[in-house]
Amino acid sequence: MAYMMGIDVGTTGTRAVIVRPDGHVVGAATGDHQPMRMARPGWAEQDPEDWWQATLTAIRAALEAADVKGSEIAAVGFSGQMHGVVLLDRALAVIRPSLIWCDQRSQVQCDWITNKVGAQQLIQYVSNPALTGFSAPKMLWVRDNEPKLYERAAHFLLPKDFVRYRLTGEFATDVSDASGTLLFDVTHRRWSKEMLTALDIDGGILPRAFESPEVTGEITREVAVLTGLAAGTPVVAGGGDQAASAIGNGIVLPGLTSATLGTSGVIFTYTAAPKLDPRGRIHTFCHAVPGKWHVMGVTQGAGLSLRWFRDNFGYSESWYARQADVDPYDLIIREAERVPPGSDGLLWLPYLMGERTPHLDSEARGMWFGLTASHTRAHLVRSILEGVAFSLRDSLEIFQELGIPVEQIRASGGGSRSFLWRQIQADIYGKELVTLRTSEGSALGAALLAGVGAKIYASVEESAEHAIQVKECMAPQAQSVAAYNQFYDVYRRLYPAVQGLSHTLARIGVGAA
Repeated sequence: MAYMMGIDVGTTGTRAVIVRPDGHVVGAATGDHQPMRMARPGWAEQDPEDWWQATLTAIRAALEAADVKGSEIAAVGFSGQMHGVVLLDRALAVIRPSLIWCDQRSQVQCDWITNKVGAQQLIQYVSNPALTGFSAPKMLWVRDNEPKLYERAAHFLLPKDFVRYRLTGEFATDVSDASGTLLFDVTHRRWSKEMLTALDIDGGILPRAFESPEVTGEITREVAVLTGLAAGTPVVAGGGDQAASAIGNGIVLPGLTSATLGTSGVIFTYTAAPKLDPRGRIHTFCHAVPGKWHVMGVTQGAGLSLRWFRDNFGYSESWYARQADVDPYDLIIREAERVPPGSDGLLWLPYLMGERTPHLDSEARGMWFGLTASHTRAHLVRSILEGVAFSLRDSLEIFQELGIPVEQIRASGGGSRSFLWRQIQADIYGKELVTLRTSEGSALGAALLAGVGAKIYASVEESAEHAIQVKECMAPQAQSVAAYNQFYDVYRRLYPAVQGLSHTLARIGVGAA
């Protein structure tokens, strides 16, 4: 039997899965990353070499867990955190740590891009506004603040594509991941000459962009020795983590939408043609389905909010979880089960790393609003779960405004493992929430794209037919929906009311540091 391997270069670790053509995962393993470095508020960096070492660990362990030989892997596919900037010099050495997706330091560069190109012209050229999350502003930050390092840059790669280079020796990316650079003509699926000229970036440093199932290279002999994979195994382009996750969730037809709760949170839906928001509140990117597109809204601090709470207020749960070999998140979320919908009037804004949808604001700051002496720690936890779901609902409201159909929402990511969080989402979205038999998401999608490249499937759509199966359908509860609609009306008006104060506080904080 031919197997497929998917590799997902995430924020906290690199995941490798081995999949049968029917979608069954026969082996999986994760290589952990070192925590992101945040030297200042809003900064976030990682070492690309750390991703590579984690990839080697994950591949070897996945092959062992599956009891599969490297020669039985028909192809390898990629997924990865988007928007990161990896710069290599002519000697192919990494120049500096990668500024990753949640790094917010490049607001000055975003403002310069918008003024230089024009807000409407940006939408025309690359379908999206200039945001600190995207790659081009990060590159310009390096050029402006570390010019000697930037002068050495001979190659620019996205995170997963750095790992691809180490596996195959090839410089390549895919159209979905390239869409998040602000240098890619999303409508015509090619690098934007207009943007490169306007920003004075040498197009020669960019990798070639492929459709997601296309083969971009092969496992080298040296890597075969390191990993156990067979030399010559084809490696396909793959996709950015959200596009790959959508493939793993079967979001390959109109009306299907995914809600992914990882470190960030994403609402993602398929479109047959580019669908642009003139205000740039949602992203329009190329899909991993060749010739198709998607729109998505992003909450920067989704799972990050709960992790922040765990790391700072969940010491006892973390200690007990280590002793009992259980998940500390399960212990923390269990507290929230006894709190009613709406957390007795307590709201959480999950803007711990600025925010994208709908505010496009790198200086957005998180907050609890409505605290009283009657609120308990359990209320704080539930309000976090609800605040993240409210933030994701903002994206669904924009989809509705633009006439994009949403018929069913498929939950994925670490947050989808919680029954309570799934029910909260169904009630806040007011839509049926579905979970799937396999919850691997991005890594599974990367494996299915590998299967298309290896001709195991005739198309990406066919891969979903064979490999994606619904496990659970969760309906919204009418009473909770009615309550959440009232709280959401307050939630959506809360940040606009304090935005000016948030900006002032952010600047005072930077000055004080």
